[in-house]
Amino acid sequence: MSGGATTGHVHTHLDGAILSVRLDRPDKKNALDQPMYRALTQALTEAAAPSIRVILLSGAPGAFCAGNDIGDFLRYAQTGEGLEDTFAFMTALGALDTPIVAAVDGLAIGIGATLMFHCDLAFATPRSVFRTPFLDLGVVPEAGSSLLAPLHMGQRNAFDLLVAGAAFDAAAAERTGLISRVVGEDALEATARQAAERLAAKPPEALAIARRLLRGDPAALQARITQELALFEERLRSREAREAFAAFMARSS
Repeated sequence: MSGGATTGHVHTHLDGAILSVRLDRPDKKNALDQPMYRALTQALTEAAAPSIRVILLSGAPGAFCAGNDIGDFLRYAQTGEGLEDTFAFMTALGALDTPIVAAVDGLAIGIGATLMFHCDLAFATPRSVFRTPFLDLGVVPEAGSSLLAPLHMGQRNAFDLLVAGAAFDAAAAERTGLISRVVGEDALEATARQAAERLAAKPPEALAIARRLLRGDPAALQARITQELALFEERLRSREAREAFAAFMARSS
């Protein structure tokens, strides 16, 4: 892979050993639809190449990621289809060996928040907000977050984020370990890129080994992702979820 590419609303650009991945669906606040998930999975696959040392992940200004497109959830609840690319992305994310550096500005909702647990370094602007509305929609946490959140944030903070659905501002996200540091909007891109460049300059084999040691058993993470996805599918077909989606759509109309 060389140069840059655009697949739907996902832009990738390879600069030396750093693969930049930018979400760009501003009209939907970067809510991820199936083509975006497919493009992200492809980017993770490409990032497994030895020549790529770091992924630099960012979104449109003001909206890092508003979560999964609610239309996909509605379709799955009605037909049992339409989330295949969502699930493939989460499985690929759990298997990834390449470090991720995130630059977050604005909304980070649902998968936009749980992605932070897979990022090795994450920087966010003061206006960033992290929230997971899983329980409000009648579903459960995903992307291995039920395993990773207590390890990163402690049990009570993880419960507040994933179950109570509390909104964490940037300062709270930094204090609880959800992100690495709060930085100004003007400095976000440069700060994240400099961090990515520092990682890319490390001896790659030592970096990979150290990362694996810190992240623990990948089999346990994959098992939890699989368990969460099975429960997520089950919950999407539940009466609670159908009622929650109907209420959400009524509020949005």
